[in-house]
Amino acid sequence: MHRFLGLLGRFGKLTVFLGALMSAPAAVSLLYGDGLAADYLECAGIVAAGGLFAALAGRRSGTELSLRDGFFLVVLIWTFFPAMAALPLMAALPSLSFSDAYFEAASGLTATGATVLSGIDGLPPSVNFWRGEMIWLGGMGLIVLVTAVLPVIGGGAAMMKNEFPGPAKEERLMPQIAQTAKTLWLTYAALTAACAAAYYFAGMGAFDAAIHAFTTLGLGGFSSHDASYAYFDSPLIEAVAVVFMVAAGMNFALHFLAWKRKTGRFYWRNLECRAYLLALAAAVAAVVCYLRFSGAYSTWADAARYGIFNAVSILTTTGYSNTDYDSWPLFAPLLMLVLANFISCGGSTGGGIKMQRVLIALYQTGTETQKHLHPRAYYNNKAAPAMPQKQIVSVLFFMLAYGGTALALMLALAASGLDFKTAFSAALATLSNTGPGLGEVGPASNYGVLTAPQTWLCAAAMLVGRLELLSFFILLRRSFWTY
Repeated sequence: MHRFLGLLGRFGKLTVFLGALMSAPAAVSLLYGDGLAADYLECAGIVAAGGLFAALAGRRSGTELSLRDGFFLVVLIWTFFPAMAALPLMAALPSLSFSDAYFEAASGLTATGATVLSGIDGLPPSVNFWRGEMIWLGGMGLIVLVTAVLPVIGGGAAMMKNEFPGPAKEERLMPQIAQTAKTLWLTYAALTAACAAAYYFAGMGAFDAAIHAFTTLGLGGFSSHDASYAYFDSPLIEAVAVVFMVAAGMNFALHFLAWKRKTGRFYWRNLECRAYLLALAAAVAAVVCYLRFSGAYSTWADAARYGIFNAVSILTTTGYSNTDYDSWPLFAPLLMLVLANFISCGGSTGGGIKMQRVLIALYQTGTETQKHLHPRAYYNNKAAPAMPQKQIVSVLFFMLAYGGTALALMLALAASGLDFKTAFSAALATLSNTGPGLGEVGPASNYGVLTAPQTWLCAAAMLVGRLELLSFFILLRRSFWTY
């Protein structure tokens, strides 16, 4: 009972914090006069009141949060918070069903950027602000933010370990977990401010610059326009987006170290970041060359402009577009969508398997190949990274589970009636938190064409992908509940 009350109390405190964050669109509503301020405040009050009740119920438990409790609480938060975040959407858009509102909120908080909404240009400004705010909050992680701002909640280490993306869960920039969380969020906020300023000076309006800065650094492709970046039709704005999308795909700890030491050498010296930049450059070059030689564009300038922007957007799991890349020859969009599952760094706001895991898997594959070729030889490769066997096994299990989950999701979507192209791309795009796929869920349309069961499948995929599978799989084991 004490453990249950402890979990309830912490969940309640986090819910109160979410309620406070939900009041921000009310200020935007008042500023732009769209008449929704009272709705936002009512939704925020309902969420905060429910959280306060839960917090008071568990206030005397005094129970420390174990790692097992951390798994459960993180899954609980990421399952129920989208339902709460959907309330302002339903209040502002009465025709929106709960299934679609939950999908939109889950897409926002997981920084996926897939949308079910049409007519985005005509939405009230406060709705677009809330959509952008959700991406920004979910990009670095709600729990990381709460640990930074409210360390008195307790259990930050156990929760952050289960939420923070990448295989290196134990890395810290500071001795205390709250200091690490605060450092990451301050770095994230500083880059977001710089991105907003760059967008503004490149020609965006102030409101658009703020919204797109949120979603660029969060690597979630929500835009305040149906046409996404095609609306601006500006190579300069697209260039700004490319620079900051590439930056957001790196480990934010490197940005902090580069700023603190006033040098950029940390980026190239870091094996994962170096592999990320090289793989990203090679993939973008392949897309551009293919578009030119396949005849999709008649000039290198057009092939470079559209190829670079859309390739970087998809490969970093952002999901912006400045053209309908689904109309390109199939190889280019398919290559982008598949590689989006592998390229982003651990500790970034990107989704997918993460480059660090790919490097570990490649290293282990090379080692095993050498052993099979020369079983009696002794290898002392000092240049290779030192990795405990436990981490190697964990990475290989994760990649196997990731592939199996993607296959199961694709089959489920195909069984529900989607064509192969749509089912395949929707499975990869939602599990990797990329956003738009191909076919019926491509950049020229959206996920609003899905039925309710298909919508819930994709929403679940986004949540499972954001928490990197393990947290959900652990809850499915009988031993978790009987231990």
